[in-house]
Amino acid sequence: MGNSLIKISVIYFLIGITLGLYMSIGHDYVLTGVHVHINLLGWVSLAIAGIFYKLFPHLAQTATAKVHFWLHNIGLPVMMISLAFVVTGTGGVFTTLLSIGGVVTVLAIYFFAFNILSNLNKTS
Repeated sequence: MGNSLIKISVIYFLIGITLGLYMSIGHDYVLTGVHVHINLLGWVSLAIAGIFYKLFPHLAQTATAKVHFWLHNIGLPVMMISLAFVVTGTGGVFTTLLSIGGVVTVLAIYFFAFNILSNLNKTS
């Protein structure tokens, strides 16, 4: 699981950096929030989680880790795509999807934190 999270985080890094370049070239910074969240919640957070799971393989074996993995990788794209539509004025259903994606992503992070706090000192 650690390798998968690190690889996924690199994809988010590429997306976030490309979006930043696009905004810079066009001098249009409407998507700044999307750019920042992709880099923080996608690149940084998933890379750190992947490193934790590589350093402490027993953490990756828990059901909590699997829930974290799936919730994070479902919630974040829903949240980011919805945020892009909301900030560009489309709104509507995307406002609701933004909230749902945000809640799912936050739940994922809570599962990650619970896993670390409950299982870090345990051995495999």
